[in-house]
Amino acid sequence: MLDIKQLRNDIDSLASRLAVKGYSLPISEFQSLESSRKSLQVETEELQAERKKASKAIGEYVRQGMSAEEAKAKVQETLDKIAATLSEKESELKAVQAKLDDILFSVPNIPHESVPAGKDEDDNVEVLKWGEIPSYEFDVQDHVDVGARLNGLDFETAAKLTGSRFAVMSGGVAKLHRALAQFMLDVQTNEHGYEEMIVPFMVNQDSLFGTGQLPKFGEDLFKLDFEQEYYLIPTAEVPLSNMVRGDILNAEQLPMKMTAHTPCFRSEAGSYGRDVRGMIRQHQFEKVELVQIVHPEKSFDALEEITQHAETILQKLNLPYRKVVLCGGDMSIGSAKTYDLEVWLPAQATYREISSCSNMTDYQARRMQARFRNPETNKPELVHTLNGSGLAVGRTLVAVLENYQTAEGLKIPEVLQPYMGGIEFLAYKK
Repeated sequence: MLDIKQLRNDIDSLASRLAVKGYSLPISEFQSLESSRKSLQVETEELQAERKKASKAIGEYVRQGMSAEEAKAKVQETLDKIAATLSEKESELKAVQAKLDDILFSVPNIPHESVPAGKDEDDNVEVLKWGEIPSYEFDVQDHVDVGARLNGLDFETAAKLTGSRFAVMSGGVAKLHRALAQFMLDVQTNEHGYEEMIVPFMVNQDSLFGTGQLPKFGEDLFKLDFEQEYYLIPTAEVPLSNMVRGDILNAEQLPMKMTAHTPCFRSEAGSYGRDVRGMIRQHQFEKVELVQIVHPEKSFDALEEITQHAETILQKLNLPYRKVVLCGGDMSIGSAKTYDLEVWLPAQATYREISSCSNMTDYQARRMQARFRNPETNKPELVHTLNGSGLAVGRTLVAVLENYQTAEGLKIPEVLQPYMGGIEFLAYKK
């Protein structure tokens, strides 16, 4: 979330910048609530002072000739009146503060000055293309048909076991999926210096609040019916980023670079009718996540770095892709700037998102109270957090199945062959 001082002191300028994200800041409502908060705060503090003063009046009444019992009774009568009024004002203040919090929690992060204006994905700006689009001398099939011909991708059984938007993988396809995840982890840990983590696949409300999924996006989550409120993680960004929640790090600990391979669970609320065929949009999928916790002055350099780390996977797999910078209207609530990587899918003859890399600046850190001690001031300051997919394993599998298909089966990318026990080719089943 933003610093509320920004809303109090420079709301018009802030509203102008947030308009790039298509967000209309409720200026009048905020200012009205803020005025009420100030008045109630003053009244509450004055009543608290009166209560303190009244509590000390017993001795004065006794000196004026009252008995101790009379003095106590008189003071108690005054205290009771103050307490009733104070309770009323505190309740009003609490209600006003809750409304202010609702606004504060829903205000998006401020977009970086380099973020282009726009409403949706059609207004995103391409910054590069990499790789050559493959050509084929046969009718290209999508990943669903390729996976079925390899006898390794089964959506009907998954629907019987659970429902729609799930998949069962077997044989060579299952092995290829595992190989992709292991390859991604090895590149990020061995070449890019990330620390591999194994994290819980369930988190509490505080963790989801910290990274911004709650309270606004609760409908996108799978909530578990336990005595305690746990949620299945929508991405490893949640547990990884919350590793530093409530901490004050030493400056020497920055940057922190963490990666984890986890399942991800999303209800895909609002996406009904979109990508119903295949593995593009599922309730359960796997991802290798990249998270960096960095010094505030270095976060936009870190964004370029984390994006390049995700691009490396696509380049090593020789998968054609493009990089786009998201326009304001297509960005997430917490992002100050986001790059999407979109891989080429021959069956659709288009690029589809496979990674999203974002700089959240101090938006998540303020919610998490994740700080570092600045050696120049010796005072705690908020860190900046970044996250990116390095990559979505299922969508990478989709891209491999489609880009590496032949008339007889599937070629295995060279970099994956060691992870496949030396297998170079998966033949279609008769």
